[in-house]
Amino acid sequence: MTELTCIICPRGCHLTVDENLNVTGNSCPRGEAYAKAELTHPTRTLTSTIKVISSNATRVPCKTSEPLDKDKIFKAMKEINEVVVKAPIRIGDVLIKGVAGSNVNIIATKDID
Repeated sequence: MTELTCIICPRGCHLTVDENLNVTGNSCPRGEAYAKAELTHPTRTLTSTIKVISSNATRVPCKTSEPLDKDKIFKAMKEINEVVVKAPIRIGDVLIKGVAGSNVNIIATKDID
């Protein structure tokens, strides 16, 4: 048995998952889907900042375009820390394509002039 707390909504259901991936304790279907995904293929949305040149700002906030495999987070952070981008930057601009050898991009979350 594995116990998890669902993080999909503020309710925070206490989930129990057995060896056959049967989930109990969820108040909605999203909790069941979360528990199964967390145990079979955990992913996370990664947020960070990237260095900027040619601007009054020194860094631009960024995030993954979709959840990234949890085991690739440290490799992704290493790549993020090595990149320098040039202004201007617009929200949604791809700053790193295919981070950590994945199909996930790092995108800007703020306009920088």
